[in-house]
Amino acid sequence: MTDNTRILVVDGNPRKESDAVRSLGGTSTGKDYEATLKRLIPNLDITIVNPGDDGPDCLPDGVELKDFDGIVWTGSAAHAYSGEPAVNNQLSFAKAAVGSGRPVFGSCFGMQIVAQAFGGQVHSSPNGREIGVGRKIRLSREGVSHPMYRGKPACFSALTVHMDEVAVPPEQAVILSGNEHSAIQSFAMEKDGFDFWGVQYHPEHTLETLAAIFSRDFPQLIEEGFFTSRSAIEEMSNDWITLHNNPDRKDLAWRYGIDKNILTPACHLKELATWLDHVRRKAET
Repeated sequence: MTDNTRILVVDGNPRKESDAVRSLGGTSTGKDYEATLKRLIPNLDITIVNPGDDGPDCLPDGVELKDFDGIVWTGSAAHAYSGEPAVNNQLSFAKAAVGSGRPVFGSCFGMQIVAQAFGGQVHSSPNGREIGVGRKIRLSREGVSHPMYRGKPACFSALTVHMDEVAVPPEQAVILSGNEHSAIQSFAMEKDGFDFWGVQYHPEHTLETLAAIFSRDFPQLIEEGFFTSRSAIEEMSNDWITLHNNPDRKDLAWRYGIDKNILTPACHLKELATWLDHVRRKAET
């Protein structure tokens, strides 16, 4: 990819949520996403915006959506159906971003906000929270042939954390995958000039990221029955950080059922890698 490839990262998280994460030693959702993209291509030119807090006119002065080669939309603690001003701002920006015809990739909330913006429906999952490893995500017939999943197994696991899900996709959407927890784990919109790929899970996350989320959300996770105590959460978080730093620890991978789909970067980052390749090829035409 050329050195001047420009990517817009839309941070879907309210700044108050990012501030809370930073107070615990973490980084903002947008910065996390930027770091993942630069793992794939270090010299990307990345701009981060926050339309939820700054409104739909959040781009820097003199900059337009057409100035970017691709756009990614992060996860968020917000709910796409809430009707809050910060969410409505993002709905407006999502219409503009996807309507620009630029390639757009959305993770979790990033997929949900686009679904909501284009006539779909998002709701709180009746199966509750899906967190840690999303298992047995199966590609649909359309997913098997879709370029986002080129080289991906037809059934795979992925890092995930969400409570909401897309209940009804937009009319233009094609469902690419699902599992027992959420029937829509990914979809694409590639009609009417749109170029959107979205996933419910988090290819941008790492085991270390999930460990931090476990530690941050421990009261809710204990209340919901995922853990019996804070010490149990701390043990699992420490194990996941160890496995992040030492992916050859077979004992820890076996204990938590974490396979090569997550431990091997070529598998774990496949969707983002193929999307960036798609961005490059489209920019060259």
